[in-house]
Amino acid sequence: MSDSWSVIVMPVIVSILALTVPGIVVLAAGWGVRRLRILALAPVVSIAILAVSATVAPFVGLGWSPLPVVILTVVAAAAAFGLGRWVGPERDDRTPPSTAVWGVVALGIAAVVIALQLAVVFGGPAHISQTFDAIVHLNTVAFAIDTDNASAFHIGATSDIGFYPNGWHTVAALAANVTGVSVPLAVNAANIALSAVAWPLSVVALSTALLSERTAVVVSSAALSTGFGAFPILLMFFGVLYPNAMGYAVLPGGVAVVVHLLRSRGLPARARATVLLLVASAGVGLSHPNAFLGMVALGAAIVVVELLTTAISFPTRRRWMATAAMLLGLLLVLAVLWRVMRTNAEMSRWLPWQTTAQALGEALLLSPHGYTVTVTISLLLLVGVVAIVRRPRRLVIAGPLVVATVLFVLVSGTAAGNPVRELLTNPWYNDSFRLAALLPAAGIPVAVLGAITLVDLAARSLQRARAARGLRVAIAAVAAVVVFSVGVSPNIVRAVQDARGAYALDAGSPLLTADEEALLERLPETTPADAVIAGSPWTGTSLAYAIGEREVLRKHVFGAFGPDEELINNALRDIDSDPRVCEAVDRLGVDYVLDFGAQNVWNNPGVGLDRQGLYGLTPSEHLVLVDQQGPAARLFRIEGC
Repeated sequence: MSDSWSVIVMPVIVSILALTVPGIVVLAAGWGVRRLRILALAPVVSIAILAVSATVAPFVGLGWSPLPVVILTVVAAAAAFGLGRWVGPERDDRTPPSTAVWGVVALGIAAVVIALQLAVVFGGPAHISQTFDAIVHLNTVAFAIDTDNASAFHIGATSDIGFYPNGWHTVAALAANVTGVSVPLAVNAANIALSAVAWPLSVVALSTALLSERTAVVVSSAALSTGFGAFPILLMFFGVLYPNAMGYAVLPGGVAVVVHLLRSRGLPARARATVLLLVASAGVGLSHPNAFLGMVALGAAIVVVELLTTAISFPTRRRWMATAAMLLGLLLVLAVLWRVMRTNAEMSRWLPWQTTAQALGEALLLSPHGYTVTVTISLLLLVGVVAIVRRPRRLVIAGPLVVATVLFVLVSGTAAGNPVRELLTNPWYNDSFRLAALLPAAGIPVAVLGAITLVDLAARSLQRARAARGLRVAIAAVAAVVVFSVGVSPNIVRAVQDARGAYALDAGSPLLTADEEALLERLPETTPADAVIAGSPWTGTSLAYAIGEREVLRKHVFGAFGPDEELINNALRDIDSDPRVCEAVDRLGVDYVLDFGAQNVWNNPGVGLDRQGLYGLTPSEHLVLVDQQGPAARLFRIEGC
């Protein structure tokens, strides 16, 4: 495994192209290329095309590669062009050239800042997350590559699930397929791309939709996307929740489309926005259902505020009746979604971690999980709130933050038995981390409003003082530096430190130690290509599939076990004395077994006890030691069965 970061450059480029080019092509065909607020929606459109093309490809006899993406992109672009010709042109406007230039510069800086943050987090280009869900996510990417199939109806087979959202996995698998790099390297490349490119672009899309395409809006929103430990860094080490991270990265783009639909005037604009909303919903939903619900919740807040504000501003009986009908319809949709997407008690037993007052403070300052408050962001939020109070028409900008705050306070700051908590946050598994990560997307527009309020105040002051152009430029440059400084704030430093520990590769790493990973990397030399390997997933042996490119008996900790696998799990170490074990080994076709000791991913001695027969193996007539690295990482060949 190379420690040179140069090896990740090509898979990062492929991932970025996958997350932008399909969307740009479709948006250019249907909406033109003159509006940054539209082109910034490229990631959410791209991930929809990736996920859908991967799911459709097997039905038309295609494997997972760039070809299905190209085909669906061309079809979608033709449909978008045809839609435009059918419904007619929209209002002709364009982003000012200077705003476009500075926007590209700001987005480029944001991409570099976030990429560097994650480089520090990962510690090495191919370091894996030493967390529970890393097992299934890495193996699922390998499964998509191995079977040439990244369909949402296929990849869930790694954990015995019939349907699993495939948005994130399509990007990682595509990066590995195109460049030939290892699965861990492709995974980190995909995560850098979604965090450094898809997320800032989506934030800009939402901010410009709610506010305007002013240079200050674009630059400040791009800068602020770098300043939150709650996202994307938090989801890069908790769980680890890679599919959630993909969904949250493009979620602001989905909410932006809701704004476009609400503010559309005339049939052409509304028809285009409606189609775009369906595409965005597919993109966010096929990344993760949690993210789709987040998009619905934040979007619903905007819809409610916009409808009520319009009804209050132009009060007529007919308008109020129409508003009431639309709000009732929205409530019914929300009730159905929250009912359908409820999780069972086993999966939703996460407990709150603080008091209600603490949770409220963390939410309002966008610093959950005890992360240090960033003074610059707090000041911008305060100014933004004041601007909203002074002009209540701007309340729509705060709507998403209010909803995200309520959800976070309920899940992290109220009792586990609270019926309101169970009603509203259960679809997120009552998990405080998932809802903490939603706060930045909801709060950044308020902070951006604060930024442009200060810019306007400074501009008026400089105009009154008849300040020279050079002084104005210098002040603008300093302001930009101050806003971008959030990317190296104590909040980020703390989050990076926390996350870095989850990727550390050493003798004490919980999922895979350095010795264990080295042994897995040698599997192509120590085992035949058709070998099937048994081992306890709790100790990381299942990653022989993603790292060692060898078939394993179990690709994830959970799943349905047959009687033969149950016997191997409990009695393989008795293979010399129990003839049933050999019979089970033969029926399952197992050739090798990995013994990484009893150290497990949760560092909990009480975990993995259902696989006692796979620990503490000793060389014998039937178990031949083939390879060993350090004291605990050992590979045995099963013979004589």
